Amino acid sequence: MTGSSAQQDIKINAEAFSWPIEFSRRRSEPGATRATRLVARRLIALPSLILLPLVQRWIPLALIGFVALWLRTCDLARRPMHADEANQAVKTGELLEHGAYVYDPADHHGPTLYYAVLPVAWLRGQHSLATLTETTVRLVPALAGTVAVLLLAALAAPLGRGPALIAAGLMAVSPPAVYYSRYFIQETLLVAFTLAAFVCASQWWRQGKLGWALATGACLGLMQATKASAGLFLLAAALAAVLAPARSPASSRRRRDGLFAAGAALVVWILFQSSFGTNPAGIRDAFTALGRASTRLAGGSGHEKPWTYYLGLFGWQRVGGVLWEQMVFSALACGGLGVAAFTRQPFLRWAAFYTLVIVTVFSLTPYKTPWHAIHFVPGLALLAAGALAAIRRLHTGRIVAAAVGFGCVASLTHQTWRAAFIRPADERNPYAYVHSSPDVLKFRALADAALADFPDRPVRIISEEYWPLPWYLRGLPSVGYWSAPPADCDGTLVIASAAQAGTVRARLQGRYQESILGLRPGVLCVVFTAIR
Repeated sequence: MTGSSAQQDIKINAEAFSWPIEFSRRRSEPGATRATRLVARRLIALPSLILLPLVQRWIPLALIGFVALWLRTCDLARRPMHADEANQAVKTGELLEHGAYVYDPADHHGPTLYYAVLPVAWLRGQHSLATLTETTVRLVPALAGTVAVLLLAALAAPLGRGPALIAAGLMAVSPPAVYYSRYFIQETLLVAFTLAAFVCASQWWRQGKLGWALATGACLGLMQATKASAGLFLLAAALAAVLAPARSPASSRRRRDGLFAAGAALVVWILFQSSFGTNPAGIRDAFTALGRASTRLAGGSGHEKPWTYYLGLFGWQRVGGVLWEQMVFSALACGGLGVAAFTRQPFLRWAAFYTLVIVTVFSLTPYKTPWHAIHFVPGLALLAAGALAAIRRLHTGRIVAAAVGFGCVASLTHQTWRAAFIRPADERNPYAYVHSSPDVLKFRALADAALADFPDRPVRIISEEYWPLPWYLRGLPSVGYWSAPPADCDGTLVIASAAQAGTVRARLQGRYQESILGLRPGVLCVVFTAIR
């Protein structure tokens, strides 16, 4: 035996003898000491046990929610008020100031939007139309749009945690979803209530608890109290459920749960539609609104467009040299249709059928406005997330899915930034539909200056179309509106449409300085300012 081998034998023997020595030392330790060490180790590991699930599940969703909230609430007063926004904001101001609301089936949708502004206005210290601001009224759809993003993540849970986060992330940065979440109209609230109804219904389907059935009914009531077209989304969801059947509901008392859900929906709808009992005629007028909506959808309203209109919004178009596109997002959604067709994923199939029904109905309806595109986004986002999840499961698919997903989010964010922040009122912006001109921001300053010079004279607006001027001139004394020139047209400030400016000019008796401002595309106003 050589010297080196002898040293190795001695080392091995020493290690062998060390084990029983260590073992006997541990056995000689008191039980309290071992328990203390065990507790200490568990306490050291406790933060990681708590933080790891938190980081994996909630932190990504919180970040997506933060991005969605920031995009929807940042600088809400940047864009001039659209005529429809101004009309509804004035109606909201009247509710805020007088505490009364009367449903108008001819020119307005449901009352939920107006009532939702009240707590926001109160928290911001605004109690009248004169003090109400653009930011206050637009905060309601902005918050609803943010909640809708989180609800989509909850709805997409059957696809898995990753795809659910992807779907929410895509909706968070979607151009139509962001743009119309900054718009004081009913569409975003309708999307949020619809997703809430779907989430509650899915929870009832899985758990069978009566509480989820009641919550579903309440959300359905809010949907119908928001807009007369709410039934379309319920019918689309029901048809999709028939075409993509899943396991039976967990509830053993389905008839009871259905009756309670219907009752909850009816109670909520009646409360809002009747202005909480102060206007019972609103319930009757709601049925009148259904007939008017059907007539409008059939055509003849001036908003008729080809069946490819919405496909263009989600495709590729160049308007006045400005490119607008969502090609990657749409391509992924089409891929999700293929995944739904060739794989056994009941929820993804339901999302595919639901989206196809919505896209088909809106595309074949002659009446089209761009804010309806927001209803396409949740379904398309679910399909796109399903496609990315399928790509990820392929060989080397993680890298490809990450690259495509990043490119899609980057593209959508770029388009959203351009639409909502760079060109929010540009005629070339496809989402800025018949939008008010930036000139409308000048009318209030002109009126204030004119009233300072001649406080005893009125401000006259003489035009066939004058919205959003009532919003910008709110709170001023002696402001009147005429659709045709009156005999006496004089005032401290006279705003006339281009078509009626000649007649107004001939009837003015004092000295005036003339200027021209735009109201919206194709609508010009001649402004007569009284001078000494």
